[in-house]
Amino acid sequence: MPALQFDLIAFDWDGTLFDSTALIVKCIQAAVRDVGGTVPSDQDAAYVIGLGLMQALAHAAPDVPRERYAQLGERYQHHYVREQNRISFFEGVLPMLESLRERGHLLAVATGKSRRGLDEALHSVELQGRFDGSRTADETAGKPHPLMLRELMAEFGTSPERTLMIGDTTHDLQMALNAGCASLGVSYGAHEPQAFAALQPRAVLHSVAELQRWLLAHA
Repeated sequence: MPALQFDLIAFDWDGTLFDSTALIVKCIQAAVRDVGGTVPSDQDAAYVIGLGLMQALAHAAPDVPRERYAQLGERYQHHYVREQNRISFFEGVLPMLESLRERGHLLAVATGKSRRGLDEALHSVELQGRFDGSRTADETAGKPHPLMLRELMAEFGTSPERTLMIGDTTHDLQMALNAGCASLGVSYGAHEPQAFAALQPRAVLHSVAELQRWLLAHA
């Protein structure tokens, strides 16, 4: 087996591992509608995926006054919790994670979800033990700030050169660039991949199967 190039592989969650982009867009739109704001387009709602919840909602609903942000967040959570059990991993994610663990990579999640939201997701899909660590936007800093990756690297004693971030948004790739880490983009999530090139990912992959092949060949 060739030597590992990356000790730590950090994954974004929504739109990278979890097939939740369409649901998140729908819930953002419903929440904005509930509080009387101008409902964002699908593209504008998808753009904010990966940011911390309140940062995302504020960006998606610029005409909603700040004093209504709490209500906006509550309505988003209401809609998401009601529908979240209808979504699942992209096909091939679990075998990919298992193959990476067998090769000795440390696996982590770096997500704009809240700690509560991520823990619920990990519990609901019986993923305890598959990841070595995780960071969420509400306990560190939202993307593209590099704090999530810096904390994960410090936790596991890895360097930026030995850390790979994988995500479906420009926020993920910018975070990796800010942290000095390598990155991979996936084109099947929230953002159009044409915007990825300026953020210097090693590659842009178009399916989980392509992602797994790249990782087994190059990571």
